[in-house]
Amino acid sequence: MKNNLDGIFKPKSIAIIGASSREGTIGHRILHNLIEYNFNGMVFPVNPKAKVIHSIKCYATIRQIPDAVDLAIIVIPSEYVAQAVEECGEKGVKGVVVISSGFREIGAEGAAKEAELMQIVRKYNMRMIGPNCFGVLNTDTDVSMNATFSRAQPLKGKVGFMSQSGALGEAILGYAEELNLGFSMFASVGNKADISGSALLEYWRDDPQTEVVLLYLESFGNPGEFTRIAREMSRNKPIVAVKAGRTDAGASAVSSHTGVLAGFDIGTDALFQQCGVLRATSVDELFDTAVALANQPLPRGDRIAVITNAGGPGILATDAVVSLGMRMALFSDRTLELLRNNLPAVASVNNPVDVIAAGGADSYRIAMDAVLSDDNVDAVIVIFVPPVVVDHRAVISAIVEMIEKHENDKTVLGCFMAVASGVAGSEQMVKHRIPIYTFPESAAKAMAALVRRRNWISRPESETVTFSVDNGRVARIIDSAIELNRSTIVGSEALDLLKAYGVSVAKSIKAETLLDAKHATSKLGLPVVMKIDDPQVLHKTDVGGVKTDLRTETEVARAFEMMEREFSKPGEEFTGVFMQEMVQGGVETIIGMHQDQTFGPLIMFGLGGVYVEVMKDVAFRINPVTPYNAEEMIKSIKGYPLLTGFRDGPAVDLKYLEETILRLSQLVSDFPQLESFDVNPFIVTTDRKTSRAVDARFVLKGHGFT
Repeated sequence: MKNNLDGIFKPKSIAIIGASSREGTIGHRILHNLIEYNFNGMVFPVNPKAKVIHSIKCYATIRQIPDAVDLAIIVIPSEYVAQAVEECGEKGVKGVVVISSGFREIGAEGAAKEAELMQIVRKYNMRMIGPNCFGVLNTDTDVSMNATFSRAQPLKGKVGFMSQSGALGEAILGYAEELNLGFSMFASVGNKADISGSALLEYWRDDPQTEVVLLYLESFGNPGEFTRIAREMSRNKPIVAVKAGRTDAGASAVSSHTGVLAGFDIGTDALFQQCGVLRATSVDELFDTAVALANQPLPRGDRIAVITNAGGPGILATDAVVSLGMRMALFSDRTLELLRNNLPAVASVNNPVDVIAAGGADSYRIAMDAVLSDDNVDAVIVIFVPPVVVDHRAVISAIVEMIEKHENDKTVLGCFMAVASGVAGSEQMVKHRIPIYTFPESAAKAMAALVRRRNWISRPESETVTFSVDNGRVARIIDSAIELNRSTIVGSEALDLLKAYGVSVAKSIKAETLLDAKHATSKLGLPVVMKIDDPQVLHKTDVGGVKTDLRTETEVARAFEMMEREFSKPGEEFTGVFMQEMVQGGVETIIGMHQDQTFGPLIMFGLGGVYVEVMKDVAFRINPVTPYNAEEMIKSIKGYPLLTGFRDGPAVDLKYLEETILRLSQLVSDFPQLESFDVNPFIVTTDRKTSRAVDARFVLKGHGFT
C-alpha cells in the first residue's frame, strides 16, 4: 500500500462511530477533545441511539452523513467493528482509527477478527491505525486534531511520538505537558495490523512540522524495513526509542559462545546502533533526550565543561560525563587565568568549576563567559543548587545573558537540583530553550545522546564489501556434514572452511595415531598444540581436549596417549587429534555469529579465549556488516586498548581484523544454512601474515546435534 497517511493525520472531516453523551466513556472523551482542541474541520457523531451529542447532530450510521468523511474513529464493541469498517469503505473513508479492543491481543478468536478487518481495509484501499489503540493527534494549526481519549491537551511542538502502548500514551501526553514539550503528531498504534512504526517513520520523515521522533516499542513487525527507513531518516531527523522487553530468559539453553553472549535484547541494540536510533533505557530518559534535541544545537565534540555552586553535584556530573564516554574539557590557560582572577579565592577553577554556594549572579556570569569562550569546550552543563542567600532570578538571568552573548553557539543544559522548573526565574530558561534537569546524571545522559547524534551524522558513508572467495569449497564441506547427519563442523574441517573465505588459519595436520602425531610435529616444528578431533566435543578446553605449548616429542606422546585414553569410546575407533602450530604473541579475540529469531544473523566481535563468557566483552551488529560497522565493533569493546598497544605493547593489525570480520559477514550472507559459529580464538598480531584463526566451530540449521 502507498504510505499516504494524510487521511488519518490531516482529515477535513471526522466521524466518531460510537460517540456518546455519557461522561466517562471513551466515545464522549474523544468527541470532547476534538471540540475542545478546535479541530479545523467537520465532526460527525455516529450513534443510532442519539439525535444530538454536544449540540452536534448525530447520525445512526456513517452512511447517513451527507458530506464526505476522511477519517472514522471507531469506539464500539469488537463484534460490530468489521461491519462499521465495511460501511466506512462503502462511504469512501480514507482512514480508520480503531480504538476498540478484543482483537489479536486476546488470542486466536480475536486474531481472526483482526484478519477480517485487514481484508476490508485492503478491499477499499483504506489505511488503519489499531485496533486496540489510544488514538491520534496532530497539532498543526491547519488541522488541530486531538482524536485521543487523553485528559491532557498537548502543546504544539516539533516532536512526533509513536507509542505501541495505549496506557503509556495517556501518561506520556500528560507528562510532556508538565515538561513543556510540544508534539507535532502522536499516534498510538495498538496491534499495528496495518500502520506500523516503520510506516509512521516514513510519513514523519517527509513532514516539515516534525523534527524529532520518539518511539515506544514492544516488538518489531519487520526489522529489515524498520532498519532501512530509520537509517535513511536519521541522517536528517533524530529518532529516540525505548524498547520494552530486555530479559535474557532462555539464553542458557544456547550451545555456542556467541549465542550465550547474544542474550535477548542484543539484536535491538545492534539494530539501533546500525541505523542511528538513540536508545533510551526509560521513559524519563526518552523525554530528557527529546527536550535536549528539540531545543539545543548539537555539540561539536565530546569535551564537556561543568559549572556548579556545590561540590557534590559537580562530582556526580563529572562521573556521569566520563562513564558515558565523554571527556571533561581541559581549559585553556587564558580561561584558567580569567577564573582565578575573577572568582572568589575559595572557588575551584578547574573543570568542574565550583563557584561555591555563596556564588551569585556575578560568579555565574564570569564562569559562563569564560567557559563558553574557550575553544577547548564543546558543551556546558550548568548546575544550580538554589541556596537561601542567593537571588535565584538574578543567577538565571546571568546564565541566560551569557548564552545570548555567545549567540547560543554551544550546547548548554541546565540542572536545577531538587526543584527543577520550580526555581524562581526558571521560565527564562524555558523561554530561551535551555532544558532544565533535576539531577546531574539526567543532564549528562541527555548530553551523551546529543554527542552520539553528532557522531552519527558525522560518520562516513559505508557500504558492504565483497571479497573473492572459494564458496564452492564451503558448499562441499557443508553438504558433506549434512550427508553424514552432522549438525556441527569442527576441527580441521572448520579451519578449511575459514581458509576458503580468505581467513588466515593456524597450520594443522590430522593425526589418527601416535606415529602420525610425531610426523606432524616434525613438519610443524615445536612447540605445537594438540586438540581432540571429535565433532561431539563442543568446547574442547572444558573437557581437557586441548594441550598447548608441547615443547618435546615426549610431551607430544604423553598428550596423545592421554587423549586416546580419555576420548576413546567402547566399540569405536579413536577419532584422533589434529596437531597445530603454536601461534606466538598477539591478542586472543572471538568472531562469531548467532541467528536471532527476530533480527536474523548477528555478527559478534570481542576478546576471546576460554574466559569469553565470563568477561562478556563483546559487540554485536546485524548482518551484513559494513567496514564502518566492523571498525565500530572493534573500538566499542572495553579491551580495545589491548589492541592498540596497551602499556607500550605492540598494536595489532586492526585493518586485517576488520577485514576478517567482513569476510565472515560475507560467509554468513552466502550460506544461510549456518545457524551459528564461533571463531575462538582468532589471534590477531602486529601483522596479517602472523595472525591466525586457531579454532572454530560451525552449527548448521535444522540438523539436531549428533
